[in-house]
Amino acid sequence: MKINANVSGTRTIEVNEVQLQIIRKYSLLDRIANSMGIIDEDSLNKLRLTVRSLIASQTMASKELLELCMVLYHEDMKAVGLNNLAKLYTEWLNKEVAAEAEEKDNAEQENN
Repeated sequence: MKINANVSGTRTIEVNEVQLQIIRKYSLLDRIANSMGIIDEDSLNKLRLTVRSLIASQTMASKELLELCMVLYHEDMKAVGLNNLAKLYTEWLNKEVAAEAEEKDNAEQENN
């Protein structure tokens, strides 16, 4: 999957499912927008600092968090890219939740 890193769409950043799963696992994009609902450069800097502090505090999880750094510290990552990452994540999460609910329903039907 690719996200646009700038408004014109001339720069993109590759995002994979593992990176989206890491974002979900650590709830990294929850409340990423500021009080006015805007994701800006400060939001990106706060996210980067959060990931760095998680890496520093967890030796075992560092490898997976470093995987996410490939996106967050990409040379083209700016506020526009983070906004597009948040949109991609929301779409991906909605599909994941729907798939999980369907699996649960199927398992319940099989048990009955």
